[in-house]
Amino acid sequence: MKSLYYITHIDNLPSILARGIFSRKRIDTEGTQFVPMFKGKTDAKNNINKRSKVKLLNSRKSLLNYANLFFQPRNPMMYRAIFETGENKLAVLEIDNLVLNESGFIIADGSVVDKLTQFYPGTQGLTKLQQQWKVIQNEWWKKCDGSKRRIMAECLIPDYVKPEYIRSVIVAKDETKNWISGIVNNPQLSVICQPGMFFQPKRRLAIGQNISIVDGGDIFFSELQTLTVTVNLQGVMGKGLALRAREQFPDVYVEYEKACRAKKITPEHPYIYKREESVTDELTDIKPYRVNMKNPMKWFLLFATKRHWRSNSRIEDIENGLKWLQKNLKKEGIQSLAMASLGCALGGLNWKDVAPIMCKYLHGIDIPVEIYLPREYPIQPEHLTESHLLSR
Repeated sequence: MKSLYYITHIDNLPSILARGIFSRKRIDTEGTQFVPMFKGKTDAKNNINKRSKVKLLNSRKSLLNYANLFFQPRNPMMYRAIFETGENKLAVLEIDNLVLNESGFIIADGSVVDKLTQFYPGTQGLTKLQQQWKVIQNEWWKKCDGSKRRIMAECLIPDYVKPEYIRSVIVAKDETKNWISGIVNNPQLSVICQPGMFFQPKRRLAIGQNISIVDGGDIFFSELQTLTVTVNLQGVMGKGLALRAREQFPDVYVEYEKACRAKKITPEHPYIYKREESVTDELTDIKPYRVNMKNPMKWFLLFATKRHWRSNSRIEDIENGLKWLQKNLKKEGIQSLAMASLGCALGGLNWKDVAPIMCKYLHGIDIPVEIYLPREYPIQPEHLTESHLLSR
């Protein structure tokens, strides 16, 4: 553990960089101007009330007397803030772990307002966190197994975090980076653009009328309605996107197995699982209905790119599945579609050959489409141009 993190609205940066990260109690006592990350006054008031009721380690002090630092900033609170405030208005401050030399810090092994969370003094708490460090560093979480609570483990620093502990400022966009660089007077303080921390891809390329090529994103955090999971016809979800879907959404795996047994998935006929449960409850730190999230009800397009899990993908199977999709997506009610690069990862096919076929059937279909680049190998620039992708 080299760093801890503090999430804030960018308008708070001039004050924080000059004076440090204040506890809520100190903000109110000194009358410091503070811009909350969340728009709703009721939510902010309820959050303060919850924190004021949590007494720490048999003392009279509540959470309001501590500045809170996360061990993993890419967490449910950040996810909520993206939808309520926008990634352009958020910053993550990286805090040097030397802050742990300060006396009196407390470790919370999960979200501080969750009834299951336990609080530990200093080094004892750090020892406890070793048991869940893999969960804290994961890129996703679930409500049912407790990872949603535990990924929000916090270090609580009494009163305030001194500004000299701030190592860098992390933002989602280059324009935000340029603005912050203009107000930072400390040459030793780095300003870093790191979109992935804010659930954003490295870049997007617009292709034709309705397609975006997504580089470095996570398809399971897409805002689009229908997410594509590449599968085989054997009912096995053992690697790649399929394994991720199985672990993050167990009901998708159950539905997939049933569809395989009933022969509802073929190379010519993908299967659409029209899931009725919202993912917002899993991903955010408050009640789902309070988050202005696009398409909270996610569907899953189970697209067969392999006949057997040990086999390579066949490009003719990819094309046949895309033909069916182009013909039936409106009838099925698909409003927007996030797709993996079909067969281009574990399937053994190459992006330069598959991508033009995908664009042939997905271009001009009157719904937004995202196609996520494979992470396994670099894509040559000429294979990302409209002239190549729309060549068919």
